[in-house]
Amino acid sequence: MPLSHHRPRIGLALGSGSARGWSHVGVIRALAEAGIQPDIVCGTSIGALVGAACAAGEMARFEQWVRGLTWQSVVGLMDLKMGGGLIEGGKLVDFFRKTFHDQGIETLSKPFACVATDLVSGRELWLREGSVIDAVRASIALPGLFTPAVREGRLLVDGGLVNPVPVSLCRAMGADFVIAVDLNWDLVGRRNRISGDGALTPETAGGKAKTTSNRLVEAIMTRFRPAGRVVLADEKGMPSMLDVLTTSLNIMQVRITQSRLAGEPAEIVIRPRLSDVAAIDFHRGDTSIAEGVRATEYALPMIHELLSR
Repeated sequence: MPLSHHRPRIGLALGSGSARGWSHVGVIRALAEAGIQPDIVCGTSIGALVGAACAAGEMARFEQWVRGLTWQSVVGLMDLKMGGGLIEGGKLVDFFRKTFHDQGIETLSKPFACVATDLVSGRELWLREGSVIDAVRASIALPGLFTPAVREGRLLVDGGLVNPVPVSLCRAMGADFVIAVDLNWDLVGRRNRISGDGALTPETAGGKAKTTSNRLVEAIMTRFRPAGRVVLADEKGMPSMLDVLTTSLNIMQVRITQSRLAGEPAEIVIRPRLSDVAAIDFHRGDTSIAEGVRATEYALPMIHELLSR
């Protein structure tokens, strides 16, 4: 009697990458248009946010929101403070609570989980139950930018510190075939590419180039020193504080991702080219989504071939 061919359970592992994470929206759309629907969705950091929308069946509404973001609306969602991080995160959480109905991870239409890091022990934590928004808030708590999240007495920060592309979590949840999305693979060694609205075409103000990171630092410093002029970089082009921080985190995540994927390989790794998208370019959703679509379409022949075996 011939063995029946069962379709493998497909897991989608959405990686960290700050604003580059809007590329996940394009990946998910391109997969769906090709008839590929994940059975399990896992995410780290921004991948957790997009993954939660996917698991909830809210991708159309979520994509519309992403495409409508402007620099002004992004800044409007930031509640600045000094202590534990530059952004409290309360405005963002309140926005998502009002916009999306959160009945808990257990009620989502697809199995979902995300990764966070215990700030005290350094342990990797898999968040698989409870409030979706609270779990995502913990997973996106990028050190230095967002304040840590508090969950069951633990201080939690960005899961990208320990598992930037959560293939292992997909496997643990029963995935046979994992499609991973690595957003940071081409960042190391490309100086200044993370620092503007298109690294070679920065906006200008007063005759000087002003990068996205510099605009955020200026907004932060103006908030706490409203009477003073903020000097963001010297004439030799020294990067801003936020540029140094995000570049350092990029290096760390690229190296950790390489190590984790070597030991826990996915069947397919989709790698959008996003080195010209700054870590806080959340207002450039159209660019990132389009690149997610392109990278996925490039990978589709191999995905179909492997799934047909």
